[in-house]
Amino acid sequence: KDLHLPVAVPEVPSSARHEFPADWSIKTRLLFMSSQPFTWAEHLKAQEEAQGFAQHCRATETHLPQSIQEPKLSTELRCAFQQSLVYWLHPSLPWLPLFPRIGADRKIVGKASPWSQDEALQQVLMSDWSVSFTSLYNLLKAKLCPYFYVCTYQFTVLFRAAGLAGSDVITAVISPTTRGLREAMRNEGIEFSLPLVEESRTRKQKNSEANLETEAANSLEVGNSTGDGEEPAPSDDDDDESFSWLEEMGVQDKVKKPDALSIKLRKEKHEVQMDHKPESLALVKGTNTFTLLNFLINCKSLVAVAGPQAGLPPTLLSPVAFRGGTMQTLKARSINAKARVHSAYEDIFSLEIVGPVLPHSLHSLTTLLKAAQRGAFSAVLYTHEPTAVFNAGLDKASPALNKETVCKDLAACGLHPKTLDQLSLCPTLGKASIRFLEMKDYAYTWKP
Repeated sequence: KDLHLPVAVPEVPSSARHEFPADWSIKTRLLFMSSQPFTWAEHLKAQEEAQGFAQHCRATETHLPQSIQEPKLSTELRCAFQQSLVYWLHPSLPWLPLFPRIGADRKIVGKASPWSQDEALQQVLMSDWSVSFTSLYNLLKAKLCPYFYVCTYQFTVLFRAAGLAGSDVITAVISPTTRGLREAMRNEGIEFSLPLVEESRTRKQKNSEANLETEAANSLEVGNSTGDGEEPAPSDDDDDESFSWLEEMGVQDKVKKPDALSIKLRKEKHEVQMDHKPESLALVKGTNTFTLLNFLINCKSLVAVAGPQAGLPPTLLSPVAFRGGTMQTLKARSINAKARVHSAYEDIFSLEIVGPVLPHSLHSLTTLLKAAQRGAFSAVLYTHEPTAVFNAGLDKASPALNKETVCKDLAACGLHPKTLDQLSLCPTLGKASIRFLEMKDYAYTWKP
């Protein structure tokens, strides 16, 4: 059977670790491969499935041994597997694929959407959506929900509870953004930063300073440089001053002077250039996230006015239950095949997981596989590209956050303590996400 295996397995970094970094991107598909069969993940009994759902709803911690001798006979493993596949969704329209939303028009076109021409129905849907969104935010604020995603047809927002991703306050990251959206947020009084733009600016400044120091050291004519060795920063008055010499000559009326709009457009050119790109990621912190919540609820551009997604509220994805949320499960199937290895055929077993795989699910699944596959497996991870940038580091994060304090504060958020440990660390992958993950002898290596 076709496993959709990658043509060439990428090289992985040589340094192995007992934990892989948190990956805040949403995965659309995982393909696990192992020399040990995945029969334990097949044909769960009704009792095991029910137990898995109950464990999820009650946030039951499962503690598996390092290695399970007979995984297929381990009820505890099979129940924990079902538990790790659960996520919560709003709205729930079984005939419509509600994730991903960016670039999903082709999948949705032709599907029944009775609300697209019915304004009253659209208002009912949006009112219901607002209740669910507010419920999630309140759970997050009370540290009873660790994080959630708001997926619109143009951008995605990731809300994270205080204590996660190295921050001691609630954070929200939005990507991609446009100048129009950023302008609207500013007008609403929402304070935000552009961490990747600022990081790039800092890097350029450091390089520039390093170059200036080198030039100053090599140059004998230091007297020509400005007082502090740097070019004076252009001020807003430069445009007016640069035309003063024309007035002295009396020809100022014959030369067209750029108007205020031209000057403004030139200054904003770099802002427009980063629109729709990962660099446009916006970070909102603390109480500003509540203002962002109200802004998004009232934002008209949040919902498409034309096309297959017209009138359809954004998708809410959460690891825990919330008002109006529907319990969903990721789809799992195991495949057995033969693979050619050094001119001979060997058995290769794979487990495919499909759906919006949230960060906690990825960690839970790898923890289960570590025990079931005796510390040896590999995985190809398929990322929903617009969310890869959520792995960017936050500006002025708090790396000194105490793990014990985080676990204590978020003890009731529904995550396993080890998953919480991983997600509380500062993001380290930058604009990348994990594409390939391998475990050998209970140690991880990975490739972005």
